[in-house]
Amino acid sequence: MTRSACLIFNPVAGQGDPEQELTEILSWLTPVIDLDIKKTTQDIGADQLAQQALKQGVKTIIASGGDGTISAVAGVLINTDAYLGIIARGTANAFASALGIPDTIEQQCQTILEGKTKVVDTALCNGKPMIVLAAIGLEANTIREAERDMKDNLGQLAYILSGVQQLQELEKFTVEINNEDKTIRLDAIAVSIANAAPPTSFLAQGSGQTIVDDGLLEITVLTADNAAETVATSYHLLQKALLSDEAEHQDITYWRTQKVKITTIPPQRVAIDGDVVSQTPLTIECKPRSLSIFAPSQQLEKLNNQAVNLLPNSMVDPEQKSTINLLNLRTSVGLWGLIAGLLGFMFLAYFLSVRGF
Repeated sequence: MTRSACLIFNPVAGQGDPEQELTEILSWLTPVIDLDIKKTTQDIGADQLAQQALKQGVKTIIASGGDGTISAVAGVLINTDAYLGIIARGTANAFASALGIPDTIEQQCQTILEGKTKVVDTALCNGKPMIVLAAIGLEANTIREAERDMKDNLGQLAYILSGVQQLQELEKFTVEINNEDKTIRLDAIAVSIANAAPPTSFLAQGSGQTIVDDGLLEITVLTADNAAETVATSYHLLQKALLSDEAEHQDITYWRTQKVKITTIPPQRVAIDGDVVSQTPLTIECKPRSLSIFAPSQQLEKLNNQAVNLLPNSMVDPEQKSTINLLNLRTSVGLWGLIAGLLGFMFLAYFLSVRGF
């Protein structure tokens, strides 16, 4: 029996030729799946199209676009009996990478055709769906300045160039983080709250690996004082993420929790799943095992202990620190993503040395 599905296609995602990419997707899927194709427009978003498909009784919805498109569709499917297929064609593709989904259209289509599924966590941020992460401070400002035209022309290099600009305008802010049994107050330059993030989302990698089905959020706070320290701290996070190892740096604080409330002085922009759409304060809650997806069938290791790495000036007793299991090296980092990251750090280091930061 022929399977049926709705394909939600964002024609302005990524740097490729959208018509060519759509043709390739159809060449792989239509021999097996009866597809209802819906394209996003400026007036009709991916979430609206997904809601229409659900009302029509569709049980498989395939999202093709960047993190914003995939997040919008996924948000509609939370706590439903529908399955999400992912064909990532954006600039960063963080959610697909975090799930170990291959990075070519052919391989992603094959993953959907194989029909193997897993159930992963999602989160609600101020009542709105969050699939990947929320970023406050440096990353949110970097995303805001990397406009679509810049991303279309330069890809991930757009984020690197925007990051250089943000380093010149670096300002600390006071952040207070509350969960059920802890309160921490720090002066920070960046805060990340992750549900699922690949190693290339290194500002979210305090413990070295976010787990997509552990029922917990990963919180990472950077407290560096200047641009040079920020580059050094970020590079440390990237190195540790590639080894799935916990950070060991005085300017990094991290831990896991199921629910968190964050306030800042002054209020800060917030990027949710790659788009700047909110402002502090935030309340974020993990929704365990609330989204069914098509994905490779490898087993994900779970962390049995919550990791806490606290600074001396935090408001929590450092003796509460727990241990973290060492994890195997994740292979979800694309070669070009790694090269871009390393070249970016080399460029930043050169820039800072020239400018005397």
